[in-house]
Amino acid sequence: MTLTMRPYFFPLTFVFLFIPIIIATSSIHHDYCVIGAGPSGLQIGYFLHQKNRDYIIFERNNVSGSFYVKYPRHRKLISINKRNTGKTNKEFNLRHDWNSLLSHDESLHIRHYSKELFPHADILVKYLKDYTEKLGLKVQYNTNIQNIQRQEDLYTMEDNNGQHYTCSKLIVATGIATPNIPSDFIGNEYVIGYEDVSINPEDFEGQSVLILGRGNAAFETADAIYGNTNVVHMVARSRVRLSWATHYVGDLRAVNNGLLDTYQLKSLDGVLEAGLEEVKIVKKDGKLHLQFKEDEDDPVYNIDNFALRDPYDKIIRCLGFVFDKSIFNNKTMISSGKGRAKKYPKINYDYESSDNPGMFFAGTNTHSLDFRKSAGGFIHGFRYTARALHHLLEWRYHQVPWPSITAPITQIENTIVKRLNEASGMYQMFGVLGDIIVIKDNGLEFDYLEEFPINLIDDLYKHSGHNATRIIAIVMEYGKDFSGPGNDIFRIDRATGEPAEAHQSNFLHPVLYYYDKLPTAEDMQKKPLRDLLPPPKLLHHIVEDFLTSWDGWTSHLLPLRRFLEEVFDQDLRSFFADNCMRLALTHKNVPLSCQADFMEGQGLVPTYSLAQLAKDSKFLL
Repeated sequence: MTLTMRPYFFPLTFVFLFIPIIIATSSIHHDYCVIGAGPSGLQIGYFLHQKNRDYIIFERNNVSGSFYVKYPRHRKLISINKRNTGKTNKEFNLRHDWNSLLSHDESLHIRHYSKELFPHADILVKYLKDYTEKLGLKVQYNTNIQNIQRQEDLYTMEDNNGQHYTCSKLIVATGIATPNIPSDFIGNEYVIGYEDVSINPEDFEGQSVLILGRGNAAFETADAIYGNTNVVHMVARSRVRLSWATHYVGDLRAVNNGLLDTYQLKSLDGVLEAGLEEVKIVKKDGKLHLQFKEDEDDPVYNIDNFALRDPYDKIIRCLGFVFDKSIFNNKTMISSGKGRAKKYPKINYDYESSDNPGMFFAGTNTHSLDFRKSAGGFIHGFRYTARALHHLLEWRYHQVPWPSITAPITQIENTIVKRLNEASGMYQMFGVLGDIIVIKDNGLEFDYLEEFPINLIDDLYKHSGHNATRIIAIVMEYGKDFSGPGNDIFRIDRATGEPAEAHQSNFLHPVLYYYDKLPTAEDMQKKPLRDLLPPPKLLHHIVEDFLTSWDGWTSHLLPLRRFLEEVFDQDLRSFFADNCMRLALTHKNVPLSCQADFMEGQGLVPTYSLAQLAKDSKFLL
C-alpha cells in the first residue's frame, strides 16, 4: 500500500486588535504652587524667591495684577501714596505708602511712579510688571489653573492646556475678584453690573440712576456720573459706614463720598436703606421701577410718598466681589467665613485652610481673620501678613525659626521705642500682628520677634521655633468705644494727652501685655470677645500721641521704663561711668547698666585728671 501525503491548506485569519494608546501627560512638580500673580501672589513669591525655594506663580492672564487692568472702573485708586513725610526712615515712610510691596529694591516704591496721592490704576499695573521683572519672580502667565484637589500628600491641578501639576504646598492668592450677583434677585436682567458699567459720564446725561450697593465701588460710580444725571439714588441693606468713623479702610473713603454732600444739602441725590431680598425690579414703558416683592408688577404704589416711586433709566449693581471657588475640584471643600466675612474662605490664624492641610491663603483671601478690624484685605496690610505666612512656612517646613534679635535687657527700652516709632507692619496690621519679646530664663536677655500673629502666642514654639515662658506682647490698638458708624469721633474730648489716662486713649496707641507664663489655647478661646488677648499679669498702655511719635520723656518713656522695671524687678536706668563708679563704691549692688558696661571693664579710661577727681572726691586716698 502506498501512502500518499496530500497537502492541507489551513485558511489564515488576520485579527486586527485596536488597542487605544494612552499617552500620559507627565505632571510638573513644584514644592510651592502660588495661584495668582496679583500683589499678594507676587509678595509671597518674592519671599520664596529670596530663600531659593522651589516655587511657581500661576497667572491666568498675560500680566501681573490683571485685576487692576479693569478695576477700579473709574481708575482712581483709594490707597494713599504719601511721598513726603518729613522723615527719611524707610520703614516709617511705609506707614504712609499703601501701594508698594516689600522688597530690597529701593526703586520699587510707588512714589517713583506717581506724584498723585491717589494714583491711577494703570500706574499700579506698571509697577507690578516692574516688580515681577526686576526681581526675577517665576510667573507662568496664560495658565488658568482648575480642578485643584488633594491626593495623598500632594495637591494636583491642571491648566487650560491639559498640563498637570503637583505641589507639596499650595498658596491661593487669587484675591476676591468675582462680581457678587445675587441669584434670587428679581429683575437681574435689567441691571448693569459694576464690571460692565460705562466709564463715560456722557452716557448718563440727563438720566435718573439707581445704584444697588453702598461701598466704595457704588460711591465711586456715583461720583463719576452725578454731575451728568438728573438724580442718583442709592439703596443698600445697611447704613453708610464712613472709614474715618470706623478706622476701617474698606469702609467708605472720603475721596469717594461726594454724593453725601448733594444728599444732605438736598440737591436731589439720596441714599436709602432696604434689603435687596425685599425688592424687585419691574420694567414698564422703557423705564425701570423698584418695588417691594409683594406688590403687583404694575407699578402702582400703596404709599403715595414712597421714596423710590419715580422710575429710573438705569440701575447699576455695585455689590462688591466674592471668592471664586470654581478653581477647585468638586470634592475639595472650601468653607466660607462667618457672617459678613462669608465672601472670604474660612482659614486658621496661621493662614492655613480650615478644611485642607497644606493649603494656605495670602492677600485679600485672608481677610476673614480681620474683616472690618484691620487692613488685611489691602496691599498695605497683606504685604505684612504675607511675610508672616512666609515665616510660618519657613519654620514648619524648613526648620528656620522666626527671625529675631537677642539683646541684654538693658537695651529693651531702646529697642521697643525704636520699633514703636518706626515699624510699619504692626502699625498697619493693628490688633493682628504684634512684636513679641521672649524673656530668657536668666532674666538678663531677650529675643525680639517682629510682627508675629498675636492669636498664635499660645503655641509660640510650634509656630516660631522659639521656646518661651515669659513674654511681652506689643500691639497697636484703638480705644474700644471710640469708633463706630454712629459715634461722634470729632467730639471735643476725643483724645487725651495725660499719661495717667493712657488706658482711655481713643486713637491708635501701643499696648504692652506681660505674661509670666504663656496663655493656653483655652485662655485664647475664653477671652472676652472685644479683647485682643487674654488678661495678662501686667498691662501697660502708652498714651496716644497726635504725631504718632512716642518719644516724650515724661509722657511715654518714663511710664514705659517703670512698667519694664516692674516686669524685671530691676533698675533699668542708664548711668554715666562716673555715677557707676560712685554707686559701685557705695552700694553692694549696682544697676544692670553699670554691671554690663562699667563693671565689665568698659567704664572710664583712667587718666591723671580722673585720678585727681577721684582723690578730691575722697574716692581714693
